[in-house]
Amino acid sequence: MKLLIDFLPIALFFAAFKLWGIYVATAVAIVATVAQIAYLRLRHGRVEPMQWMSLGVIVLFGGATLLAQSETFIKWKPTVLYWLMGGALLVGQVLLRKNFIRTLMGSQITLPDAAWRQLNWAWTGFFAVMGVLNLWVAHRFDTDTWVSFKLFGGIGLMLAFVVAQGLYLSRFIKDGEGSSPHAKDAQP
Repeated sequence: MKLLIDFLPIALFFAAFKLWGIYVATAVAIVATVAQIAYLRLRHGRVEPMQWMSLGVIVLFGGATLLAQSETFIKWKPTVLYWLMGGALLVGQVLLRKNFIRTLMGSQITLPDAAWRQLNWAWTGFFAVMGVLNLWVAHRFDTDTWVSFKLFGGIGLMLAFVVAQGLYLSRFIKDGEGSSPHAKDAQP
């Protein structure tokens, strides 16, 4: 259910774009994201910091798109969001000496410190590349292609990355009889 709620604004943006164009789609994305945050707040009593950041970015860049009647702003929105997320992971690791991926996932999985660091760097790099890729598609192709990439390409690449990450992490997962034989290899 959470996955559906997370991707609902993107799916609604895509549908509205196909039916009514970029400006209506942008307004729909803003309203859908506000509704998403309100629902999460009412249902769970709390909203993740990344979701607040996403709300701020869509309101800022979506609002600029509507006010200026320029689709350039909404095309920059995914890049800004990717780079903010990657930047937060980078600052956390380098300056604060805190691994935010571990903070998010540490209660669900036990990994050696080296694996947490590699995971953090992998996500940092993924977000950096996705930001550049979004800009490349936004400026090299028409808006229709960019919108399709935003939905299918972005989600597809994210899914492929998560599957690859899962395969990497599987060697560290403890089974019912103890830890994986490779878990000791990754210790610092």
